[in-house]
Amino acid sequence: MWPPLPRFGAWADTVRTVQLWTQIVGKVRLTLTPWLNHSWHVALYPTARGLSTGPVFHVEQTFELEFDFVAHRLVLRRADGPDTGFALAPISVAEFYRRTMALLADAGIAVVIDALPNEVPEPVAFPDDEAHRSYDAAAMHDFWWAVMQATRVFGQFRTNFLGKASPVHFFWGSFDLAATRFSGHPAPCHPGGFPGLPDDVTVEAYSHQESSAGFWPGDDAHEAAFYSYAYPSPDGFKGAAVPAPAFWDVKLGEWLLDYAAVQAAPDPDAMLLGFLESTYRGAATLGGWDPALDCGLGAPGVPRPV
Repeated sequence: MWPPLPRFGAWADTVRTVQLWTQIVGKVRLTLTPWLNHSWHVALYPTARGLSTGPVFHVEQTFELEFDFVAHRLVLRRADGPDTGFALAPISVAEFYRRTMALLADAGIAVVIDALPNEVPEPVAFPDDEAHRSYDAAAMHDFWWAVMQATRVFGQFRTNFLGKASPVHFFWGSFDLAATRFSGHPAPCHPGGFPGLPDDVTVEAYSHQESSAGFWPGDDAHEAAFYSYAYPSPDGFKGAAVPAPAFWDVKLGEWLLDYAAVQAAPDPDAMLLGFLESTYRGAATLGGWDPALDCGLGAPGVPRPV
């Protein structure tokens, strides 16, 4: 159920290409959807076959765009017409942009997106990016399947909290799965400063005290890993009682648990749940969260006792 993933360097070009592809699709949803707190309206959702915008409403049409990482296609699904799309293959970001815009136009969906990528170094406008053009279908399928397993465990973890909590969703800017809990208390104004992310977006996203966990494919300095951080990060959080093999990353200022450790564990679900629970517990205890927000894990078919 937990597939091994290649080392980041072996498929880094695919990660960078597909991240930009998801930004194009995600910005279609962003452009046509009213703003929702903490930018929840921009995210993609894991599905039984890939990642989807979910329903998007445009004039009198309802549609969704889905990355199908089983058949390796981008699919446009509409309420009033047949599914259309094109193959995911080693094509440039510029070509993907042209095909996606043409796909929408052919369906009568007129939308103009901001063509400059977010949260990536040295961004190049989508129509001009001929450099990023990699697609390792097998690696992308395995990463999606790992995202699905993480989604399943994150969903279980979400059931033992009674307060405000985000969906388990996938952010295309940072290219990661994320799930966030909120204490209900306002947070200090975030200073912003994230590359390629407007400060007003950052300030709104971090407007309230939170504990956030997620999963991302890594970067040049990290392999694929689960992460957990708090904002604001309470004093002593790096010394919280989080079991090994999780570790505190000084540069990132958050807890990490390598995906490979979870994948190789005798009980991967238990290891990941332990990481999520212990890092949240550290953030909540040190941050002064109300214990009344906590409850037992949910079970299928069993109403929560009141």
